[in-house]
Amino acid sequence: MLDFPSLWRTALPFPDFVAASTEHCGLWVGIHKIARVPEWAAELALTDSPRHLLVLAEDWCGDASNTIPFLAKLAEQVPGLELRVLRRDEHPAAMDQYLTNGSRSIPIVIVLDADFMELGYWGPRPVELQAWVMANRGTMPKDELYPQVRKWYARDRGDSTLREVMAIATDSGIPASVPVPAPPQSPV
Repeated sequence: MLDFPSLWRTALPFPDFVAASTEHCGLWVGIHKIARVPEWAAELALTDSPRHLLVLAEDWCGDASNTIPFLAKLAEQVPGLELRVLRRDEHPAAMDQYLTNGSRSIPIVIVLDADFMELGYWGPRPVELQAWVMANRGTMPKDELYPQVRKWYARDRGDSTLREVMAIATDSGIPASVPVPAPPQSPV
């Protein structure tokens, strides 16, 4: 069992995580700057049931830089929602509790209640994109796969991540997402 209160105390607030980034600080800052919180999400208020989003990430991770800035922007605007980041490589025991098919894939967002009890977790990608990546990673070279992943994130604008994470956080009726077209199949 993980000691979530201790992990939360050692985790970095999003601005501190970004400021300490050594590989892609500009990317994190840029995506956070353009991130917009959808109207449905801006109307949330979790003051009666605060939530903590404890994120496992590293600054070099493209999936993290395309999702976590949207969650950080949401946490800045929704009362009762806080976000902090743990560096995956500095917390292997925590990471090993959230493996994806045996891999230390990130980001992982652990949703905690006001008492730091786990409500669930999300990651490493929105469901639709993860399914597409898993279906194509064995047949498509990485240099073709990852540009398609980046295009998907650009079209989605964080919406799928916000909806999926907030569905866990609120155990509720977050509106269903509008499907984002999957990346095209690579000609073989």
